[in-house]
Amino acid sequence: MTSSADAALSTLSELSQPDFVARLGDIFEHSPWVAERSWHARPFPSIDALHAAMVTAMTEASEGEQLALIRAHPELAGKEAASGTLTAASTGEQRGAGLDQCSAEELQRLRSLNAAYRERFGFPFVIAVKGRSRYQIMDAIETRLQNDAQTEFTTCLGEIAQIARFRLYALLA
Repeated sequence: MTSSADAALSTLSELSQPDFVARLGDIFEHSPWVAERSWHARPFPSIDALHAAMVTAMTEASEGEQLALIRAHPELAGKEAASGTLTAASTGEQRGAGLDQCSAEELQRLRSLNAAYRERFGFPFVIAVKGRSRYQIMDAIETRLQNDAQTEFTTCLGEIAQIARFRLYALLA
């Protein structure tokens, strides 16, 4: 780890809980409670240790809180993207996967898959898009539509943990 990451982690570890939450509350999409609950695990010797504390807070949450966390994620290339109301992190992630460059046909396919997924599972499709193309993402939705609800719930939480890892490294490394 770089000395700047060490310094950032040292600073984070010294913050009051409200300041810690203000700094890291968006790592888990619209769910500052994850940062709030992970604050108690300070000090954080590494980004991985911070990530592990945050994932523990997520996994120890109630099923209702976990469902709310999944539902806090926007649909890929969905209405939030169209209206410009995505978080800055989500905007960058979706742009990085080329979702802002979908043809009309691709956008229709993606929106149809999103709708089928939400209809089947009751929450949006969540995937860590970094390093994936829009085609890989659409194929993943089609594949995951074959899963049962519990598998998808668990898969979404794993993807959310991966998104958080990417966000923490982008912020601190």
